[in-house]
Amino acid sequence: MLRDLIATDVKAICEINKEALGYAFSSEETASQLARLSKDPHHFLLGYEDDASHELLGYVHAEVYECLYSNAGFNILALAVLPQRQGMGIGKILLEGLEQETKRRGYEFIRLNSADHRLGAHAFYEKVGYTCDKMQKRFIKLTKGEDLLAALPELTIE
Repeated sequence: MLRDLIATDVKAICEINKEALGYAFSSEETASQLARLSKDPHHFLLGYEDDASHELLGYVHAEVYECLYSNAGFNILALAVLPQRQGMGIGKILLEGLEQETKRRGYEFIRLNSADHRLGAHAFYEKVGYTCDKMQKRFIKLTKGEDLLAALPELTIE
């Protein structure tokens, strides 16, 4: 079933982030972010809980995408499902929940970015109705003097 993410989900969110996305963010930092973002109306956090076990199996996190050159929409920051539960329709259900919220708010679109090597994710997004409208590169500059690869593990060069 779909439900809001809550403070007691932190351990499960950390596990999902590590297993599905490759991010090892501490439970303390996750708890802090969840508490802050849950109160922010520009962020939408939705979880999928197993009806029988009440285990959090996945979540979607979107933020309001507003700019001077388009109407408002949602930008998906994360869609993650435990790897052993992928292929069971959970990601699709989470996106349907996000689509309902998009319509409720009167937004016109949902957008997302996906790394070029995530071919399985690309096929999934196309299967559920998303269209790839452009290819782009991301540029980033850290402002705290951290090591880029340590701060952002998804940039590890293979």
